[in-house]
Amino acid sequence: MTTADAAFYLFSFFNVLRVFSYLPQIVRVARDSTGAAAISYWTWGLWVAANTSTAAYALTSLGDVPLAAINMMNSLCCGIVIGLTAFKRHRLSRSCRSGPGKAGSGGLLLHVERQ
Repeated sequence: MTTADAAFYLFSFFNVLRVFSYLPQIVRVARDSTGAAAISYWTWGLWVAANTSTAAYALTSLGDVPLAAINMMNSLCCGIVIGLTAFKRHRLSRSCRSGPGKAGSGGLLLHVERQ
């Protein structure tokens, strides 16, 4: 086995793991009831951009379809985290506007009412 072969196998192994490593984050955001406040749009958006640009480079400059595909999968997973976060924050915002105890509030008191 050459060094290039070893690098290819390590790259493949860790990138398959990386795709699966997004699943716990996706599940946590999906279950979150506080608007996924710990998720940074900036960070996850940067990862989408980095993965997408790597995929484009792999496809156009290297002609490497598998490398492009794995980077697009990473980009898609990051995009799912962003989309779920946006959905959760929008839903939380709507429930706060409806007020505590009203339909859609989920029993959360997340805003301060003036007396």
